[in-house]
Amino acid sequence: MSKRIQPSILSADFVNFERDFATISSADGIHVDVMDGHFVPNLTFGIGMVKRMQQITTLPLDVHLMIENPDHWAPIYAQAGVFSVTFHYEAVSNAIETAKEIKSAGSRAGLSIKPNTSVPEIADFVEHFDQILVMSVEPGFGGQSFMPLALEKISAIRRLIDSKGLDTWLQVDGGIDLETIKLASSSGADTFVAGSSVFSATDRNEMISQLREAAESAVPSL
Repeated sequence: MSKRIQPSILSADFVNFERDFATISSADGIHVDVMDGHFVPNLTFGIGMVKRMQQITTLPLDVHLMIENPDHWAPIYAQAGVFSVTFHYEAVSNAIETAKEIKSAGSRAGLSIKPNTSVPEIADFVEHFDQILVMSVEPGFGGQSFMPLALEKISAIRRLIDSKGLDTWLQVDGGIDLETIKLASSSGADTFVAGSSVFSATDRNEMISQLREAAESAVPSL
């Protein structure tokens, strides 16, 4: 199982994205947190900025919508040509239909769950998504500590994905560093969002390589 590292620009310099993107060229993608100040208590940016990001990097953009009304907005971000659009189960009205619209626009569809959302709540429609994102912190702010309770959830979703014979990516976001990435990887995650650990490093590409190696060296606990 290949392991992917997607640095979160929530920890980047918002007025120097082009410069910071150049420092993470070895990443497998860039995780873009879109927040509206309502679904989460933080405000970042919207569709205009994401379109501009498309112009300044060749890395795939993994857009994570932490916003209200993703039924309306998710397809619009997909139409901008980003690699993937992930929305929250807790905010959407019709998860399956929104996933279909994202895919119709040419992007991969992802579904994210907050720490207090249980796996059985999404079990019946996992097959409609290209990616499931497990939040290992409360969404909204970077720099938080990894919540160990996420590990059991990651394992449960991995078993669910495998039992259905799906090629769905299992992503984890929040508090990922050289130690916690091993725990998440051994539990079954294959895609990792790392913010502070990457952008606080002197050599960001070297840190990305170390994170990838740590994930790949983890012994499965399933």
